[in-house]
Amino acid sequence: MADHTTQTTVIGADTHIKGDMNFDGSARILGKFEGTITAKGELHIADGASCKAVVEANRVTVDGTIDGNVTARERCELTAKARMKGDLVATRLLVAEGATFNGHVTVGADAAKGSRPMEALTESKPAAAQPARPQGQPQPQEALAGRR
Repeated sequence: MADHTTQTTVIGADTHIKGDMNFDGSARILGKFEGTITAKGELHIADGASCKAVVEANRVTVDGTIDGNVTARERCELTAKARMKGDLVATRLLVAEGATFNGHVTVGADAAKGSRPMEALTESKPAAAQPARPQGQPQPQEALAGRR
C-alpha cells in the first residue's frame, strides 16, 4: 500500500487554478494558484510560480511570488528569489538575502498556535478606545457653552 504522507501534489507550470486546495501531504506549485490553501504538510511555491491566496500549512517554502497572508505552523522559508506581499505568522522564519517581503510578521513558538485564520484578522478590527474622563468633568461642548 502507498504511503500518502510522502506523495507530492504538483501544479504544473502551464496550469492556472482558482479555488480551495486542501491536502495532507506536500504540494509544489509551479504554475498559478488563486484562492485558499490548507495543508497538514508542506507547501512549496517554486521559482516562476505565483500564488494569490490565504495559506495555512505546517511548512511553507517560497521561491516564487505569493500575494496573501500565510500561516506556517512549523516553519516558513523565503529564499533569495522569493517575493511576498501579505502578513506572515510562523513558528520559525528563515529569510535569505535577496528575498522581498512587504507585510507584518509574527514569529515565535506560540505564534501559529491557535491563531485565527488570517482573513478573520483583517475583518475584525477593535473599535478605537475612548480616553477615560474623570466623573464630573464636562463634555467638551459643555465646557464651551459655560464660557459664554
